[in-house]
Amino acid sequence: MKSILLNPGPVTLSDAVRRATAGVDLCHREPEFFDLQDRVIKALLDIYQCAADEWSAVLIAGSGTSAMEAMMASLLPDDACVLVLENGVYGERLRKLAEIYRLEHESLKFAWGAEIDLTALAGSLAACKFTHVIAVHHETTTGRLNPVEDIATLCAEHSTHLLLDAVSSFGAESIAFSHQALQAVAATANKCLHGIPGLAMVMCRHTALQQGIQQRSLSLHLPTWAKHQQERSTPFTPAVNAMLGLAEALQELQQQGGWKARGKRYRELAYRVAGVLEGAGVKPWLPAAESSSVLRSYHLPDGMTYEALHDGLKRHGFVIYAGQGDLAERLFRISTMGEISDEDMTRLEQAIQSVLAG
Repeated sequence: MKSILLNPGPVTLSDAVRRATAGVDLCHREPEFFDLQDRVIKALLDIYQCAADEWSAVLIAGSGTSAMEAMMASLLPDDACVLVLENGVYGERLRKLAEIYRLEHESLKFAWGAEIDLTALAGSLAACKFTHVIAVHHETTTGRLNPVEDIATLCAEHSTHLLLDAVSSFGAESIAFSHQALQAVAATANKCLHGIPGLAMVMCRHTALQQGIQQRSLSLHLPTWAKHQQERSTPFTPAVNAMLGLAEALQELQQQGGWKARGKRYRELAYRVAGVLEGAGVKPWLPAAESSSVLRSYHLPDGMTYEALHDGLKRHGFVIYAGQGDLAERLFRISTMGEISDEDMTRLEQAIQSVLAG
């Protein structure tokens, strides 16, 4: 039975991407690899029409968290004053990174799943001279999509730079790359781009890369990676097989209509899931209008544990995702990323109805 991943990455791969990841043995010091690297960098810039004379797509080996850490370690000067926005696990992770790198920072904290209060954000920016705001775009703790355009506008009004964790939104949601406040965006291959784990990227304005910040990390220093990539080189062993897979996945993204079409497809599938769950009396955790296209969260059905729901669906070939922290006993999450066909969705609907019927 084909297994379908409904967790927020890694995703179910297309056959072509799966073949590409293991289709050839490639040395990372040969021109063939640098041709591949150049193609991937160009394709990443093209997703959101980022001009190459303004933006760099910097590839690193690692997870989405590696991209977040590289972004913060490389682009925040020692005298930065940072405001971290927290309304879930990944906002808290950004704050932990600020603590580890001993950056001056404050957090604007909201309950997990709550909206970012833009009035409170404006007040914080007016009260203190923050140099940077760091925010999560899609907070997968609950599926909430934070208002990045509004956040960027407030940052611009207060002459503050914005660094964005778009690890689970890049490639499917609108991102304000044209907004001058936005300086960098962390992303990964194995979520909306439909590649495999092991390759991450940070989209950086050239001005952010060229600040001359004292190096804090050997292997996560973005200017080092960017310099070598511009020279058709690499400072360390890159994620070669993940790069091979991503090159194919980016071709598929373009052929399927780009990020707008991908987000539309995700939403269509999410509404199908929501419809069958609603028919069984399962309520969404957040309104659809406040949720991303990528992932939705739902109340656990009365009288059913997450383990029973998870294991029942897994027997039918579907892997869902638990809540985190205090939400583990209250909600479950379903992501509609990845190579999921209409036939897969029909089978999922039938599986949900069967498992919930007991």
